[in-house]
Amino acid sequence: MEAEFPSPSLPADSRADVLIRYLDYFRDRVIAKTEGLDEAERRRSRLSSGWTPIELVKHLTFVELRWLEWTFEGREVDAPWGDRLHHERDQPWHVAPDEATEDVIAALATQGARSRAVIAAHDLADVGRPGPHWRGAPATLERVLLHLIQEYARHLGHLDIVAELAGEPVGE
Repeated sequence: MEAEFPSPSLPADSRADVLIRYLDYFRDRVIAKTEGLDEAERRRSRLSSGWTPIELVKHLTFVELRWLEWTFEGREVDAPWGDRLHHERDQPWHVAPDEATEDVIAALATQGARSRAVIAAHDLADVGRPGPHWRGAPATLERVLLHLIQEYARHLGHLDIVAELAGEPVGE
């Protein structure tokens, strides 16, 4: 699926529809940019921080899982920090050498479908379930979605720089 840019001039049924369109658009662009790189570039780090494009894809998969399913809905999740070497926040993103990039990319698309189902099951004003995942009071779904959108937008910009360094097209 290639998501259309969610222009403010396009009619939308609801605020939730607008937020879903942005989330889908940024997820689609991350996937397209990563698929536009050859396999060596997907697994190569061009930045001093050390992350690779395929690690970024896996990170975003787990960001959606953590925020929508584990934190907001309070579901039990086997490995909410599965994008890390360890389940600690200060560990770098990680994709094992034997993980196929196609599988990592497919996991992000699958998580996107699960995220849309979570969003569809709630109102934007619904508050997340209390739990140890929150640093304070649980947030509304709307705030969680705005956080996810900024996370995607920021990381898509990072990926755009990496693509430029690799000699690939940049921009939307």
